[in-house]
Amino acid sequence: MTHVFTPSHKGMGGTDRAGHEQVAFCQDNQSGLKAIIAIYSTALGPALGGTRFYPYASEDHALADVLRLSAAMAYKNALAGLDHGGGKAVIIGDPAELKTEALLRAYGRFISSLGGRYITACDVGTRSEDMDVIARECSFVTGRTPAYGGAGDSSVLTAFGVFQGMRAAAGHVWGPTSLRGRRVGIEGVGKVGRKLVDHLTDDGAEVVICDVSETATDSVRARHPGVEIASGTAELLAAGLDVFSPCALGGAVDDDVAATLSAAIICGGANNQLAHAGVEKLLADRGILYAPDYVVNAGGVIQVADERDGFSFERAKARAEQIFTTTTRIFEIAESDGVPSSTAADRLAEQRMSDVGRLRGIWLGG
Repeated sequence: MTHVFTPSHKGMGGTDRAGHEQVAFCQDNQSGLKAIIAIYSTALGPALGGTRFYPYASEDHALADVLRLSAAMAYKNALAGLDHGGGKAVIIGDPAELKTEALLRAYGRFISSLGGRYITACDVGTRSEDMDVIARECSFVTGRTPAYGGAGDSSVLTAFGVFQGMRAAAGHVWGPTSLRGRRVGIEGVGKVGRKLVDHLTDDGAEVVICDVSETATDSVRARHPGVEIASGTAELLAAGLDVFSPCALGGAVDDDVAATLSAAIICGGANNQLAHAGVEKLLADRGILYAPDYVVNAGGVIQVADERDGFSFERAKARAEQIFTTTTRIFEIAESDGVPSSTAADRLAEQRMSDVGRLRGIWLGG
């Protein structure tokens, strides 16, 4: 069943946005599928965003998450220079218990019923192998395995893009864009965080890490013996950081962190790093530069979007490298306009959606 409505939504910078174009509630009782697909905007092209498979407490919680995430994807894709709008999907349930071939293929048929308005990819709870199964019923899938012509692990360019954003932030604060000699604290060394450690150590940074998984931190230490391990987030934040890099869950930067953080820069791979919209003002008042997460962590969506043209890692990497230029421009706009960096990012994204999106009104004939 497809249900279309236009709810009020808080945008990336915390201001009211126009509502979503379409929200589809999908259910297949036999396979146990309960999913919601949200399309925020197709101004720049088909909506692109991953499928999150998660045991939400209720359908209302799932709906709130997919509305927020799909709006974020519209802004992320616009700032990444992609010809894609923003969309997202959630499958409600524990993937360890519910994920089956039948469920994924049923989900693929629901995606197909949208006629190409939404293209899916991996997210929390889904993998490239799952995209291969969905693709057996639907052609609007990316993030597939290399065996099927896909890009594989999108964390490779996600980490690379975060590093480019961090370089841009360093240049804005200190002048040199190198992180050599800077002390960088990474919260969460999963797929993205541990690859970010590689880039930072290669650049000569001093790296401190923490993670809820001792296995994850031990793995990083084995690869980089010079990396320090903090016992938790509190110890990490007290480690005399120059840069704080949240790469785990959202909401890592709350009022308490904003009031006590010693770092000059926040730049990480996690989504929705600020606990609420007012946090950035608190950071700005203390002279802490925030690199908007949906700008710097766009390398992954750049990587999977490239599959639509036949995947080329070098081409995708070159586009992800432009995150440095985009982030630099955002900081310049924020400074000249006297606004937070996320507001400057929103304005740049909205300008592209307006300028390029309006071209669809030019009749091509036929």
